[in-house]
Amino acid sequence: MLTRCSQLVLSFLLVAAVAFSGCAKRPATTQAAAPAPTGAASSTAAAPSGGAPQTQSGGGTGTPSGGATATPTPSTTARPAVQDFAAVAALADVFFDFDKYDIRPSDARTLDSNANWLKSNPNHLVLIEGHCDERGTNEYNLALGERRAKSTMNYLVSQGVQANRITIISYGEERPQCTEHTESCWAKNRRAHFLVKPR
Repeated sequence: MLTRCSQLVLSFLLVAAVAFSGCAKRPATTQAAAPAPTGAASSTAAAPSGGAPQTQSGGGTGTPSGGATATPTPSTTARPAVQDFAAVAALADVFFDFDKYDIRPSDARTLDSNANWLKSNPNHLVLIEGHCDERGTNEYNLALGERRAKSTMNYLVSQGVQANRITIISYGEERPQCTEHTESCWAKNRRAHFLVKPR
């Protein structure tokens, strides 16, 4: 039989659990600035712990395995409107392994090419969208999509792209490129997509 004190503690914990488990259906957007380039992007592969992504600051999500990643800091400038950005053929998507957000060697070459285009077009801002396949909860995939976008941003900054030109957003599983329920289709959805707009 529970004592009165135990009942109060249990009630408090249930209320706290409900408050912290709210559903985040809208995409997570972050205007971020990364630290000075170090010459190489971090390549930490760890499964995110779930939880809702941060939407207002570029605070670090860290890596559960204890690896080091560059942690973006919030920008003091106003966040650009997502609808103002458009795709350009010169910027190719990069893809990720299941439940990972590290940059694969083949995709690093794609990002090198994207970085060269961005450095050659300094009057363009870039929006990096993080996407996931349909497996996992909405909240988990929003957090994973944000980690993919941040990892991509950190790589571009390490190649000399100015961090204050970059905005990241996570759509999680909400905007798939392919809707079949197969591994080959899911692989197309695990991506970082690039959009740009003139300053």
